Amino acid sequence: MNFKTIILVICIAFFAFAPKQSQDLPEGFIYAKDIIKDLDVELRYYTTNNFVGDTIDGYKANRLILTEQTVEKLKFVQEELHHQNLCLKVYDGYRPQRAVNHFIRWARDLNDTINKQQFYPEVNKRNLFRAGYIASRSGHSRGSTLDLTITNGETGEPLDMGSPYDFFGEQSWVDYKDITEEQKKNRQLLQNVMLKYNFRNYPKEWWHFTLRWEPFPKTYFDFEVE
Repeated sequence: MNFKTIILVICIAFFAFAPKQSQDLPEGFIYAKDIIKDLDVELRYYTTNNFVGDTIDGYKANRLILTEQTVEKLKFVQEELHHQNLCLKVYDGYRPQRAVNHFIRWARDLNDTINKQQFYPEVNKRNLFRAGYIASRSGHSRGSTLDLTITNGETGEPLDMGSPYDFFGEQSWVDYKDITEEQKKNRQLLQNVMLKYNFRNYPKEWWHFTLRWEPFPKTYFDFEVE
């Protein structure tokens, strides 16, 4: 093997095993864990553990992307929870428009009800649009909305919020009464700490928050999560 061949082999090996570089995000967006190193991220739409039962279009990695302003405020939330031996766990952040389109296609296929018992047992699938669970636009696509919960800082287990994440039904409403006092307390803790740092909640989903004065209030992005 001559010298040029050896150099070629070394170069090929370098590029084959070099760590994959992050994609160039649009200006104003960042990877949340670049700033909040210990943030627990479990993007449910990158998995099959969601109401569709499949990986959703546009999710190619378990990497939380948000606007810079959102991550700055979220860091304050995480730091405050640490004082109580608690942490954040994020289920979704920026969501490409193509993912929303995937939800729309799924909702129109009335025969696909593989995860009905887990996520929408009391809702007829044909009524998901009318009930507001599926829409043609999502605040997530603007980059400053996220879905999250609180976990035990020692075990990593989510606190009991009285309903699963992404459950379609009144049980997920923030002010739902038919849950235990402990579950109400956990919901209120999440509401209070998020509101303190300028996140407003969607009352029908205890997990859903949007940054006040978000930087892209009328722009819906479609770059992939990778």
